Amino acid sequence: MEDIALRRLLPPHGDLLLELGAGAGRNTPRYIGFKQVVLLDYSVTQLKQAMQRLGRNQHYIYVAADIYKLPFVDGLFDTTTMIRTLHHMAEPQAALHQVRRTLQPGATFILEYANKQNLKAIFRFIFRRQDWSPFEVNSVEFEKLNFDFHPQQVRSMLAETGFKLECQLAVSYFRLGIFKKYIPLNMLTKMDAWLQPTGNFWQLSPSVFTRSHTSVDSTKALPEKFFECPICKADTLKPHGARLICLGCSREWPIRDGIFDFRVAPD
Repeated sequence: MEDIALRRLLPPHGDLLLELGAGAGRNTPRYIGFKQVVLLDYSVTQLKQAMQRLGRNQHYIYVAADIYKLPFVDGLFDTTTMIRTLHHMAEPQAALHQVRRTLQPGATFILEYANKQNLKAIFRFIFRRQDWSPFEVNSVEFEKLNFDFHPQQVRSMLAETGFKLECQLAVSYFRLGIFKKYIPLNMLTKMDAWLQPTGNFWQLSPSVFTRSHTSVDSTKALPEKFFECPICKADTLKPHGARLICLGCSREWPIRDGIFDFRVAPD
């Protein structure tokens, strides 16, 4: 279902795509139309698995970093995806501000989020099987650092951050085990694909995909600029051996087995 949603939402081609929460690169092969893809995740272990799957070449750039402190200059990417990642964000608005900062004018942002106002949650609330209301416009932390978001809340956050929402897809209507047990997979896929466009009218599925664009009045990054120091915000990072040295604050950021590590600067 993710593959179908991405084919509907992604631009057919582009120059530089940022995949936030890339993990082990499960979705990365779907970005084949882009000249270069940056895989970003906080887990170096996950990025190593992605590298084993995708290879170590100029097409892919592997970056370990904190989403609240993205190590990229403003206006760098023409497309960004953030799938099955927002539900781990305790400060989603701050994360979205970072995403917006790094996008070019008119760039595409594809965001997936876990929807608290899904049919299962609604019925569980009606029959008193859960305490929290799926209709309240706020997030719910159902497990530690696992959040479900209300669709209106997400739309508000996107608008406040400077994104123009264009499309919403309702995904995974048939996630329940009983459907998977008794209905063939190909039929479930066709049914879900048929229902995805209903997301433009109502959002009742456990997963919602959105496509937004940035305004055209921002600034595009200069061709020679790429990384930014997440500590001092300087864009003067000089390669030196297996590390990058920030000329602004003298911090050193290691490059470990082809992975740029911006999580913690070594002493």
